[in-house]
Amino acid sequence: TAAGAARDIRKAVFKKVESFSSAEFNQFSTASLITRSTNDVTQVQMVIFMIMRMVFYAPIIGVGGVIRAIDKSPDMWWIIAVAVVALLSMILIVFLISLPKFRMIQSLIDRLNLVTRENLSGMMVIRAFNKQDDEERRFNKANRDLTDNSLFVARIMVSMMPIMMLLMNGLSVGIIWVGAHQVAASTIQVGDMMAFLQYAMQIVFAFLMMSMLFIFLPRAAVSGGRIADVLDTELVITDPQEPKQFNDPVVSQIEFRNVSFRYPGALDDVLHDISFTARPGETTAFIGSTGCGKSSVVNLIPRFYDVTEGGVYLDGIDIREVKQSDLRELIGYVPQQGMLFSGTIESNLRYADENASAETLREAVDIAQASEFIFDKPEGFEAEIAQSGSNVSGGQKQRLAMARALVKKPPVYIFDDSFSALDFKTDSALRKALKEKTGASTVLIVTQRVATVKNADQIIVLDEGRVVGKGKHRELMQSCETYQEIALSQLSKEELA
Repeated sequence: TAAGAARDIRKAVFKKVESFSSAEFNQFSTASLITRSTNDVTQVQMVIFMIMRMVFYAPIIGVGGVIRAIDKSPDMWWIIAVAVVALLSMILIVFLISLPKFRMIQSLIDRLNLVTRENLSGMMVIRAFNKQDDEERRFNKANRDLTDNSLFVARIMVSMMPIMMLLMNGLSVGIIWVGAHQVAASTIQVGDMMAFLQYAMQIVFAFLMMSMLFIFLPRAAVSGGRIADVLDTELVITDPQEPKQFNDPVVSQIEFRNVSFRYPGALDDVLHDISFTARPGETTAFIGSTGCGKSSVVNLIPRFYDVTEGGVYLDGIDIREVKQSDLRELIGYVPQQGMLFSGTIESNLRYADENASAETLREAVDIAQASEFIFDKPEGFEAEIAQSGSNVSGGQKQRLAMARALVKKPPVYIFDDSFSALDFKTDSALRKALKEKTGASTVLIVTQRVATVKNADQIIVLDEGRVVGKGKHRELMQSCETYQEIALSQLSKEELA
């Protein structure tokens, strides 16, 4: 059925998008992917429904009408042929005119969704800068462009029906005119002429049914092409054909060997010849100025991107030689922007391990310093979380994201600037608890705070994508000028001592 086909297409698109790496997401905007998964699939569903109802029924009527009409009057077949050719020509012209417009309409729907999505998610910023009027004008422009194109196509489609009726009436007049002369010449009988007229109407009606399909076909063709663009996208990051397996138990030693990396489509590398080893039971911290490549380094470990040169190794195995699911099963990742899903606090924590015990959940929130604000609420773990965690503060969101990673109890933890929204007291307490409870794990922390990395076992200082310092706090204060500048800009000499 059409509904079943639409269900399968949506499932295929969703499954494909789930396998996208960050490189593929750069090709399609979120608004466009949503449109392709909903509106475009609906257009295809409508055409499949029309095909099932008309494409099989109309040819039977048409072929039967042709056979019976020629049987009644072989001399007047050309009248039907002229009408059919005129009808097909009109459909072809409409198709050629409307196809580019339908492609534009789908792109304009993407644009309208994008503007709407940005307005809804950035409403506080818009109000803070009094930009409601500007945003309204931006929305009105996107809305007007879509409306104008839709009206143009609608006028084209509406004009088809009167032209079709004109063709049908012209066909009737032609058959009666020619048939009257043949009746006068005693070539055919009046009854045969009227039967021929009825069969001709049946044939044209079959083509009219087909033409109704062609009204929807151009837009569905565009939608199908847009869906195919997603499904045919070649994945940059794929699993090997013969994946290797990690040793059991996993040691969780991470090694970067002469790693260079550039983002897809970029001309220059953002990371240059990065080499270091992060050992189990130790905390490795990355610090540097904004844009120096700290997040780019840690994003290579879960294979959100692949290295351009060199290799990243986990327990001596190149991470490109194992399945992505096996690799990510070993990693507890906390991104810069803590992402929460609509549901409850408990459902968000169980996202890491749905079979986690109540004790595990309680321990995770204790370590993440989230217990106080969770149990201040009468609902506790059952407290509702709104979409994207919009009903909790930035610091609470980050602590819940950390607790979720801790529930997983992985051998590798990655905290990508996850302490930025925390006050210094909470930051200090959280790091102390982390050190006690994740003693055997490899911990990697990205931060711009010297206070966060002071006690790390290894600090890697980055500047313009290069390692300019490596060691502990005291060593770097003596040997690394970049680290000294960052440290002295944040803390006094007494605090650094």
